Amino acid sequence: MNKQKVYIETSVISYLTAKPSRDIVVLGHQQTTYEWWNSSKPNFDSYISQFVIDEISSGDMIAAQKRLDVVRDL
Repeated sequence: MNKQKVYIETSVISYLTAKPSRDIVVLGHQQTTYEWWNSSKPNFDSYISQFVIDEISSGDMIAAQKRLDVVRDL
């Protein structure tokens, strides 16, 4: 059986790797993303684009490396 495909966009990677937010709404997005990534993502063939790689590579070098590490196998 083939897995469904899912495109992972930049905000998913950002929510997944950011420090927990003090904003309750953003924190909720972060938690939901973390739970999906660990429980549901394995059920999909996940893809990103070069555009996402370019976006997650910018900004703080330590944060960018963390984002790039998370998508290494996509």
